[in-house]
Amino acid sequence: MRVGMFPGTFDPVTSGHLDILHRALQVFDRVIVAVAHRHQKQTLFSAEERIEMIRDSISKGDAGRIEIVPFEGLLVDFARARKVAGIVRGLRFVSDFEYEFQMALMNQKLAPNLPTIFLMPSEKYTYLNSSLVKEIVRNGGAVGGLVPPAVARSLKKKLGRAERQKT
Repeated sequence: MRVGMFPGTFDPVTSGHLDILHRALQVFDRVIVAVAHRHQKQTLFSAEERIEMIRDSISKGDAGRIEIVPFEGLLVDFARARKVAGIVRGLRFVSDFEYEFQMALMNQKLAPNLPTIFLMPSEKYTYLNSSLVKEIVRNGGAVGGLVPPAVARSLKKKLGRAERQKT
């Protein structure tokens, strides 16, 4: 059984992330969604909240082929421990490529037998990222279609509470 790993912050998970996950399921028998516990970015949601949002966002039909877990430390160590055949990363723009290529080369140096597989999202998601979604919600905009409905509700609840605490 070939297992892939799709790592990320997923703060929050977007329709673009889910598109890449579905594409990864076409390549691998199973996919581990590795949710970064601590990251250089400050996250809006805790790892547990992000994991729950991803669980709520995947279809019941795919649930048996997807494992969602938090991770800390080096991704290659975590992937080796899980006997992963490849790391999945999404590429939207050329600007993504520079960062992702650097990370893939470093991971290759640390784990030569662990390839990185780059997948492109559907064209309709190439502009989409979690930071933009959060900014839209902060400014009262609608994010239908950009994130699953449960994620939209969580964003409104979290950002609404954050805004009230400022005043």
